[in-house]
Amino acid sequence: MRVALGDVEIEYETFGEGEPLLLVMGLGAQMILWNDGFVDSLVKRGFRVIRFDNRDVGLSTKIKRRIGDPRLLMARRILGRPVPAPYSLSDMARDAVGLLDHLGIERAHVAGVSMGGMIAQTMAIEHPTRVRSLTSIMSSPGARRHLLSKPRALKMLLRKRPADRAQAIEGALSFFGVCGGTTHPPDVEWLREIAGVAYDRCFHPAGFVRQLAAILASGDRRKGLAGVRVPAVVIHGTVDPLVLHHAGVATAKAIPGARFVSVEGMGHDVPSSLWPLLGDELERVRARAA
Repeated sequence: MRVALGDVEIEYETFGEGEPLLLVMGLGAQMILWNDGFVDSLVKRGFRVIRFDNRDVGLSTKIKRRIGDPRLLMARRILGRPVPAPYSLSDMARDAVGLLDHLGIERAHVAGVSMGGMIAQTMAIEHPTRVRSLTSIMSSPGARRHLLSKPRALKMLLRKRPADRAQAIEGALSFFGVCGGTTHPPDVEWLREIAGVAYDRCFHPAGFVRQLAAILASGDRRKGLAGVRVPAVVIHGTVDPLVLHHAGVATAKAIPGARFVSVEGMGHDVPSSLWPLLGDELERVRARAA
């Protein structure tokens, strides 16, 4: 299904009939990376699950503007210089709120991974009456020091975009091979399958660069997070090489009353071994909101 929100159209799906739970995906990733099995497990826990393609990815609107080398964008942000971007995380948060409007949902539980966590945080800061609870997973509050990654992970993030389907699949496996967890390793066969499906559904590497620019241009959210008054949980892996563990600690510290869950051996992904833990935490923060 698709909804027009001004100049942007957002592709989305809904599952179940319970309390609304909006799932926000990360950088360059389509909504189908929210595993169907995970979504089904949340429906069984009493959630009405909504997943969607962020602008510039999947079947949602693509923004026509060339940005340039992502490595130069990263360097500008680390040096404290302005980063050119055609839109911001605030614009992406407004897309999500517009989707809730379209669905007739006044308030929703909001959970996001990586960039999706940043969008979820922005929703809680800028649209507090629309967020019933906040779950930020393997994300950061946006300070410059939280951009630092392990060199091997940063190299994978900023690697040359794939030229064909085979490269897209191998690139996804390589990325999660480097950025996945230890105690909770990636689901390799599912990743191989879904990378092929994602390529067939929409191959649009330029959107990745523009979304990265939005992250870098949006800056530090810690002052805004200090004003968040909804129940919040921050979940972060101890071996995440892309968004380091201290970024999760800083996120939880910035949000009054936030629960911090440090997951031993979790990397920068959500394998099936973590579904029960994430489901339990989403139920727990839902109970706090009630």
